[in-house]
Amino acid sequence: MASEYAGIDNASTEKAIAPWLSIVGIGENGLAGLGEDARRAIETAEFVFGGKRHLALAADAIKGEASPWPVPFDVEMADVVTLRGRKVCVLASGDPFFYGVGVTLLRQVSAEETVSYPAPSAFSLAASRLGWALQDVECISLHGRSIDLIRPHLHSGAKLIVLTSDEKAPALLAALVSETGFGASDFSLLEALGGPREKVRTGNAAKFSLSDVDPLNVVAIDVVADEKARIIPYSQGLDDALFEHDGQMTKREIRAVTLSSLGPRHGELLWDIGAGSGSIGIEWMLAHPSLRAIGIEQHPERAERAMRNAEAFGVPGLEIVIGTVPGAFEGLPTPDAIFIGGGGSEAGVLDGAIAALKPGGRLVANAVTLEMEATLLAAQARLGGSLIRLEVARASAVGSMQGWRPAMPVTQWAWVKP
Repeated sequence: MASEYAGIDNASTEKAIAPWLSIVGIGENGLAGLGEDARRAIETAEFVFGGKRHLALAADAIKGEASPWPVPFDVEMADVVTLRGRKVCVLASGDPFFYGVGVTLLRQVSAEETVSYPAPSAFSLAASRLGWALQDVECISLHGRSIDLIRPHLHSGAKLIVLTSDEKAPALLAALVSETGFGASDFSLLEALGGPREKVRTGNAAKFSLSDVDPLNVVAIDVVADEKARIIPYSQGLDDALFEHDGQMTKREIRAVTLSSLGPRHGELLWDIGAGSGSIGIEWMLAHPSLRAIGIEQHPERAERAMRNAEAFGVPGLEIVIGTVPGAFEGLPTPDAIFIGGGGSEAGVLDGAIAALKPGGRLVANAVTLEMEATLLAAQARLGGSLIRLEVARASAVGSMQGWRPAMPVTQWAWVKP
């Protein structure tokens, strides 16, 4: 039987640029930890780039021109890219493609132009020192990123290995872990792994008091929760009490259905119109690290509250735009999905959202007022989509007994743009 690949034209392969860029992962043991091919890549390079520490570790093998990274770091990698076709070597920490410079480089050059020689990452070294199965560990980089990103991972029984930015980060991390109810967690500080300065110290998060911390460190946390720990569940429709709010928020049962209707998909961007407490955008981003959200809120005090909630839930990347719609739409990146939770009956809001949504995108709008419901009924008659009516009743005290108190019903319109 003929191969299904028989008809592929190899012209594009023949035209590919020959590899000119070597990416070498180097550990704290320097040249001693490199294989022959990796060492040869350094020795034969006309130009060698890396951090000052990396260049010092490889100094005995560098024959070409050594250049430390510029400050501030150039994410466009212009100094490297301009040398395309020359023999260039870039030094990186450990595995260049695990939160490393290799990822940044390949945004500018193709994989076919490179040869990579990875070394063990800090995560791998930490797991090996502790005897942890790496596949069962959450590996998190806080290097140059907000410490709040740790929050969604704090679940009793979880094992976390966290790459930090400097010598101050472990104490800040221990404080956050303790303040949120996980102070009983085992807290290991692993410094300068793989080199002569390597040190591993383990204690209790709540009792962390080390001051002589090496700037090159990772923290490993075996998470233990106390009775009042702030645990962010994996489910949608989080408890309203976890949010700071003024009463103007999509309640948990309606929020769960709303997130289901929005249907987050990898890498997508949500506009949350009338963001309020930010609950929809926050839960959207919690569904997967690749998801992004922009909340649009006209009241500054609510916008500030939404940002505080985003930090408390470990999604500090939630963007909040203060302004009235549809004017606030101007200049925003095109959304894959839009939620309208407030202000949708105002002139131009729904039509502006429909125009802004990319083809194939989803729009979900909730109504509690008759005016907004009329707007949604008209939109469904004109454009199609689905309408559902959601009613929730909660048990509450009636004298010495209990009875059902119904919440305001919610009409939801969900529509996919052709």
